[in-house]
Amino acid sequence: MTEVVFPSLSQETPDAEGVLATWFVSEGATVAPDQLLAEVQVDKVSADVVAPEAGVVHLLVDEDSAVRQGTPIARID
Repeated sequence: MTEVVFPSLSQETPDAEGVLATWFVSEGATVAPDQLLAEVQVDKVSADVVAPEAGVVHLLVDEDSAVRQGTPIARID
C-alpha cells in the first residue's frame, strides 16, 4: 500500500490548506506509474498529482474538498 499525499505547493505556509479540484480516476480504477490522478490547488497555484506506482486506487478525499498539504488523498494497493 502506498499513500498519495496532497503536495506542498506553498513554501511560505507548508501547512496551508488547498483544494482537491478534480479527480481524473474513479474509485477502484487500476492505474499505471506516473498516470495522472488529480489536480490540486493552493491559493492561485495548481499542480497535477500522479500515481507513484501501479495498482488499484482508493480515493480518500472528495472533489472540491479542503485538504491540508501533506495529507493523504488516496491509497494505491
